[in-house]
Amino acid sequence: MLLNNSPVSKSNSSIISNFSIVFLLINCYYLFVMDLNNIKLGMQKVVDIIKVDLGTVRTGRAAPSLVENVMIHAYGGTQHLRVIELAQIVAQDSQTLVITPYDNSIIGEISKGLLEGNVGLTPVIDGQIIRISIPTLTEERRQQLVGLVNQKLEAGKVQVRQVRHEAMEEVKKELNAKNISEDDLFRLEKDIQRITDETIGELEFLGKKKEEELMQI
Repeated sequence: MLLNNSPVSKSNSSIISNFSIVFLLINCYYLFVMDLNNIKLGMQKVVDIIKVDLGTVRTGRAAPSLVENVMIHAYGGTQHLRVIELAQIVAQDSQTLVITPYDNSIIGEISKGLLEGNVGLTPVIDGQIIRISIPTLTEERRQQLVGLVNQKLEAGKVQVRQVRHEAMEEVKKELNAKNISEDDLFRLEKDIQRITDETIGELEFLGKKKEEELMQI
């Protein structure tokens, strides 16, 4: 009993208590960092999807991205692979794509898949390669495609804001559970909004770049 009431024992208890608080704070800090990283990853996935999607919008100039992600039912439909996984794709000039299959036995399936891929292009088999001529865009068509790009960007922004909304809700739950303080809530909401603004800015940059490509004659 005397030992338990001794100054040394009280001091040790105080030290252990302080260590527990510090340990809890460190754990919370790392949880916050991990959560923010997950939010960044979630938003970056949206950017990656939109980037690929914008690549399918043809600009009037030949670019492998126009066809590389078209899915092909190869080898009698037993394998479903992207064109880029089945062939080499190069822009021979500003108006011509040349696709060289790694296995020439499936050249017909690649050509058929491209026709059915709704990319608005017509592949032509020429020996062991596939040629695609990229038609010049009219001014009216360019404007239509700019509108399409804006639609895709807006869809991406909606997805990013959804990630933000879910993150904000999780932070509020942590506050209600008394796992974080009001100051933590304010800081995390600020960090989440900053990540959101940066991601939206990245999407707008991609859109502006694509629009410039579309309007370039």
